[in-house]
Amino acid sequence: MTEETLAIASRSSASESGDPAVGGRPSAVAESARHVRFVLTDSDGVLTDNGVYYSAAGEEMKRFSIRDGMGVERLRVCAGIEVGIITGEHSGAVQRRAEKLGITELHLGSRDKVAVLDEVLARRGLTAAQVAYIGDDTNDVAVMRRVGLAGCPADATPFARAVAHYVCPSRGGYGAFRDFAEFIIAAQTVID
Repeated sequence: MTEETLAIASRSSASESGDPAVGGRPSAVAESARHVRFVLTDSDGVLTDNGVYYSAAGEEMKRFSIRDGMGVERLRVCAGIEVGIITGEHSGAVQRRAEKLGITELHLGSRDKVAVLDEVLARRGLTAAQVAYIGDDTNDVAVMRRVGLAGCPADATPFARAVAHYVCPSRGGYGAFRDFAEFIIAAQTVID
């Protein structure tokens, strides 16, 4: 991807974040994306459509986007970036989805997402500036404020949108994670 193409992508996301590209050069948001080495995501409202479905037997089901799964794979293959999930829920469906996508950094039932972030940073030898996080609600805001690149789906709450550097064009569960992944990949593959 050329710098001109990245500048256009940055401009479209920056219209929401107030961080425009200047003179055809990547925006500060795109520059932050260039430094990302690890991506963390919330589950409900980002990887899912924020709905919970129950079968007649009481089995909980969630809807995941196949495109988002390809975003996880493309981050791994195109940019060497692994993905982790931090969710406040204890969900077998999220655990199974993480297994299918080869995600080993999985934190279920996390009430203090900042503490989880700190543990991940220490264990992986990363700085907060090297981490991107995508979330959609109030329980994600503290982590979003700490990381180098924060994103949210198009249908995120106003609280998450207010602190996001990048607002995805797609809704949660309908490609938002893929949008975020492609933005990071594009930023890291700019031809200088």
